Amino acid sequence: MDTNTESNFLLEFTEEQRSIQESVRDFAEKRMKPVVMEYDESQAFPFDIVKELAEMGCMGILVPEKYHGSGLGYTEYALIVEELARVDPSVALTVAAHNGLCTNHILMNGSEAQKEKYLPKLATGEMIGAWGLTEPVSGSDAASMITTAVKDGDEWVLNGSKTFITHGGVGHVAVIMAVTDKTKHSKGISAFIVEKGTPGFIVGKKENKLGMRSSDTCQLMFDNCRIPAENLIGVEGEGFKQTMKILEGGRISIAALSVGLAEGALSESIKYSGERKQFGKPINSFQGIQFKIADMATEIEAARLMTFKAASIKDAGKPLGNSAAMAKLFASEVAERCANQAVQIFGGYGFIKDFPVEKFYRDVKLLTIGEGTSEVQRIVISRNMLSD
Repeated sequence: MDTNTESNFLLEFTEEQRSIQESVRDFAEKRMKPVVMEYDESQAFPFDIVKELAEMGCMGILVPEKYHGSGLGYTEYALIVEELARVDPSVALTVAAHNGLCTNHILMNGSEAQKEKYLPKLATGEMIGAWGLTEPVSGSDAASMITTAVKDGDEWVLNGSKTFITHGGVGHVAVIMAVTDKTKHSKGISAFIVEKGTPGFIVGKKENKLGMRSSDTCQLMFDNCRIPAENLIGVEGEGFKQTMKILEGGRISIAALSVGLAEGALSESIKYSGERKQFGKPINSFQGIQFKIADMATEIEAARLMTFKAASIKDAGKPLGNSAAMAKLFASEVAERCANQAVQIFGGYGFIKDFPVEKFYRDVKLLTIGEGTSEVQRIVISRNMLSD
């Protein structure tokens, strides 16, 4: 049984961490906020913003300095994603997916040759990374994927398709999971590095999404796509095991993104409720609005504490247990409630695109779905709690 009884957690940031937080917050407010809706409406990937974030070290957060990364931990990672999400969850998702999925998979499991080849370019933003797990036939049941990789001499031949792939269209390199031995179920899945431009690597339909619209999401297809044998990551058959570890850490970033979005919704609600007048008074003078603000603030505080507790455990190199799953589950559902309440506070104005809470309301739904649905998190948590 995992009861998660760690009692030595204290939410106290270092001077360096506070400096990182302030610089990212300043960038988000001054550089990102004026163009949020422009990118949302056009669904264009924000290459210029990503380039500037790369110059700030935000595209190689966890990557050691020897590979041109920032050499930071999960606490800094969560702080950066949180601050970006307060203004634009789409950009926060781009940073989270690039750092936590493709880049982190190579960092955690790649050979030294693979790290030296790919990490410097990923960490500096010269390359954007994609990560391919989900398929049209396998979502939460990732082990039932049907994309295959067959060894042929000194090459692997990939066939199949992936769907809902972040950076599928704009990415320069992708980590792809494929079945290498159908008889072994999850233990027959391996991970591969596939570069854009490889014959048989086809970028399919770009998805027209409800929210997170400037975050690139595409289908990927593989038609006798041949890659060098050395592009296998780690040992054959360990891809699923690697994937579960990557997703475990990824839950922290999605929890942080959820907290940031919820904070953005709360901040806008506080500002608007002080300006909007009804019956001769600002609406924040009415108890109905005050209670909504109080509930939002309280839940956000709890979600933030859970998120940074998980980040601190990860940074300490200790087993996460249920901490990341609980943080992701709770924070994403808190964000959903906060976005909903923000629209309610704005009333009719919350339903139009001139006000930011409309976008928060659309963006938030992905957070209870991506990197493990709320239902999957509950399965993970309950299994840990009920195991002997």
